[in-house]
Amino acid sequence: MALLVQKFGGSSVGSLERLKAVAERVRKTRHAGDDVVVVVSAMGKTTDELTRLARSISRHPPQRELDMLLASGEQVSIALLSMALQELGVAAVSMTGQQVGIVTEAAHGRARILNIRTERVRTCLAEGAVVVVAGFQGTATSANGNLEITTLGRGGSDTSAVALAAALGAKCCEIYTDVEGVLTTDPRIVPSAQLLEHISCDEMLELASLGAAVLHPRAVEIARNYGLPLVVRSSLSDHPGTCLTSNRRQRVAGAALELGKPVDALELVRHQGLVALSHVPDRPGVAARLSEVLSGAGINVDLIVQSLHEGASNDMAFTLERRDLERAHAVVSALSGRLGGTRPFVVAAYPELAKLSLVGAGITARPGVAASMFATLGQAGISLRMIATSEVKVSCVIEDRAAGQALDLLRERFALTPSQVHLEAIPCEDEDSSPAVRGVALDCGQAQASVHGVPDWPGAAAAVCRALSDDNISLDTIVQSECTRQTPLGAARDLAFTLPRQALEQARQALAPLLQQWPGAELIPGGPIARVSAVGAGMPCTAGTAGRMFRALADAGINIAMIATSEIRISCVVAQEDGEAALRAVHHSFNLAG
Repeated sequence: MALLVQKFGGSSVGSLERLKAVAERVRKTRHAGDDVVVVVSAMGKTTDELTRLARSISRHPPQRELDMLLASGEQVSIALLSMALQELGVAAVSMTGQQVGIVTEAAHGRARILNIRTERVRTCLAEGAVVVVAGFQGTATSANGNLEITTLGRGGSDTSAVALAAALGAKCCEIYTDVEGVLTTDPRIVPSAQLLEHISCDEMLELASLGAAVLHPRAVEIARNYGLPLVVRSSLSDHPGTCLTSNRRQRVAGAALELGKPVDALELVRHQGLVALSHVPDRPGVAARLSEVLSGAGINVDLIVQSLHEGASNDMAFTLERRDLERAHAVVSALSGRLGGTRPFVVAAYPELAKLSLVGAGITARPGVAASMFATLGQAGISLRMIATSEVKVSCVIEDRAAGQALDLLRERFALTPSQVHLEAIPCEDEDSSPAVRGVALDCGQAQASVHGVPDWPGAAAAVCRALSDDNISLDTIVQSECTRQTPLGAARDLAFTLPRQALEQARQALAPLLQQWPGAELIPGGPIARVSAVGAGMPCTAGTAGRMFRALADAGINIAMIATSEIRISCVVAQEDGEAALRAVHHSFNLAG
């Protein structure tokens, strides 16, 4: 007999007919001999309707009262589903977040789970009952010692279900929704998107953070950290769905369930070089041509960044193995003046570099991680030559002579054990194990901004990130320009990034005190953007992946404003009106259609 946790979203219980169908599905699982815990959301659009009612009373309803109101939606669902199960002859008991023992931090509207007291659930399961749990909610102790209802924020029922499965040591957590599983992209834009049978938690974290709405990143993060098998499937069919895999050994969650260390590994790759290009023409096809000549010369590049510098030109830089540096410099230099710019671009090569990376789940959602990394290195006088971020990794390129010191500093700062430190790149032992691109995502909710005139000294980039993280603003696609400009403080660089569009004004206010200390520095907001990203665990072992993506965009006549890559993600910022066309072009180029 196994223990399964099954979660059903609002659309799956959106009517009495669908709710009864859910009860029948749970009955079949129970009669097959498995213990079952069911987590449900509010019926249909109940949460939206309750929110609308609250805002019709108050433009800014108190968050505590909003939690009290929103939590009532799930209580309707669990009571009705328990009744439906009992009508089918299945013993069932409904429980709120408080009754099931979900303890959260005292943060209304966005609480994270600290631990789950599972004694009552285990007792009910031992008595043969199905436990029906209200998702999205928990309980916290306020500053004055009183118990308060809290909610977990968007996607909270997914988080509740996976957290319960981890705390109970369940065999599997099944997320039932209104789609067959995880698709290669948004089927509303690309109807031929195909269903994935398997996907890694790291890949899913990237896709979820980039706008794939089938799973919330926090739920995937818990499954990854605790090695929990996770399945996404339809509540309207018997299709097996998509299985999410983690390379971690399964363990039962303990205290600080969602507040464990966000960093679980540190990687150092030495013997790196960097090629930097200045005044690259800002037109479609340039990035593709550069990538193709490098690939044609048998040169594999690692990190790639591109940032709008000034007027009709971009900065671009990429890292590669040091042994290929001289050849790459020659190949790229041969293109200067032949790509349609008003003047030849400038190429510079830098040897003796190293790439240092922090690895963990949900790094982007914890803005203090990157800020702490940059600050730790800056305080030691270690300058950053390049920055690249993703949902599961933040990397920086530094001078190789400082690599040992930087490694020791970050290992101590993030309390990592020797087994969590990895030296040199992981070799590609099985190049056919994972496709280069597993899925493509489009995010139109981002804004582009850049800080012009960041002093070119250690710790300056950290100061920008810290000012934003202190205001709980998460950055993504961080790109540091290669070109320097002169300010009253000397040489300075530009730091470009994307962030949630609604946070742009908040970022301006958060950065104002810092920028006043730097004469000539200013925050420059960009125009409306879309970000299209390709994700796949096989990228490190598949040469030419970035160039293939850039060529797809070029052939579609789409210009790239920014580029940022990590080991398993390539993101390109394009004009907002080009977003859907860019998604279709990239999806087609990797033959992902079903």
